[in-house]
Amino acid sequence: MASIRKAAVVTGSNKGIGFAVVRGLCKSFDGDVFLTARDEGRGQAAIADLNKEGLQPKFHQLDINDQSSIERLKSFLLSTYGGLDVLVNNAGIAYRNADPAPFAEQAEFTCKTNFWATLLTSRILFPLLRPHARAVSVSSVLAYTAIDQCSPAVQGRFKDPTLTMEGLEKIMQEFVDAAKAGRHLEEGFPKSAYGTSKIGKNFMTVIQDRDIRKDPREDIVINSCCPGHVQTDMSSHTGPRNIDEGADTMVYLALLPPNTTSPKGNFVADRSILQWG
Repeated sequence: MASIRKAAVVTGSNKGIGFAVVRGLCKSFDGDVFLTARDEGRGQAAIADLNKEGLQPKFHQLDINDQSSIERLKSFLLSTYGGLDVLVNNAGIAYRNADPAPFAEQAEFTCKTNFWATLLTSRILFPLLRPHARAVSVSSVLAYTAIDQCSPAVQGRFKDPTLTMEGLEKIMQEFVDAAKAGRHLEEGFPKSAYGTSKIGKNFMTVIQDRDIRKDPREDIVINSCCPGHVQTDMSSHTGPRNIDEGADTMVYLALLPPNTTSPKGNFVADRSILQWG
C-alpha cells in the first residue's frame, strides 16, 4: 500500500509573509504545500511566481471568514490526503494608522478576522491533524503593548490558567461591544484593535495547546509567533525585514522535529520563547 503523502496549508499566502512561508516549506517540507487565497486569480498568479523559482506548491481557494470555504478545504484534504500535517494560520488584517474608519468598526472587523476566523479555521481543520502535526498562528509583539494597556482586572482574566476558549471568546466579545459603545478604555481594554486581536490569538494558542495535550493523537505541537516588523502591504512596506526573514520563525515552528517538548504552546519570536511575565 502506497504511503499517504503529507500536506501543509498556509492561510492567506498569495503575498507577503504567507507567500514566503510557502516558499520556505516548499524547500524543506516532505509533502505537498498548499498556498491559499480568497481570490483564485491572485492565488494562481502567486503559484506561477513560485513555479518560476523551481518550486511546486499547490493551490486551494480559502477565505477564513467564510465557513463554507473552510469546510470545502477540509473535505478536499480529507478525501485527498486523509489528514493534515502542518497548518499555518497566517491570514489576518490590520487597519493602517491613518485609516479614518471609526474605532468601533476597526475593533469589530479586526477581531472578526484575526481572532474568530482563525479560531473557526482551527476548529474545522484541527480534527484533521495527524500525529506529529504542527500548527502555527501568526501573532505580534504588539500584543504585549496591548495587554500592558489593560486594567489589572482584565489582564488577570486573560492570564487565568483555567481560562477556557468560551471564556476567552467572552472577553473578546466584551472588548468589541465596549468599543462599539465607546467605553473600551473605561472598561479596562486597550486602545489598539489590532493588538487586542493578537492578545486573543496568543491565549487561543495557550488554550489549544492545553486541550490538545489531552488528545490521543500524539506529538501535535501548537505555537504562536511574531514575524517581526516586515516589509509587506499590511505594514505599508515599512520595517527592516524582508518577507523571507519574517517567515523564518514560522517555518521553523512548522518543521519542529518529532517529539518536540519546547517550544510547545508558546509565543515565539526569532526562534526564542517570549514570556508574558
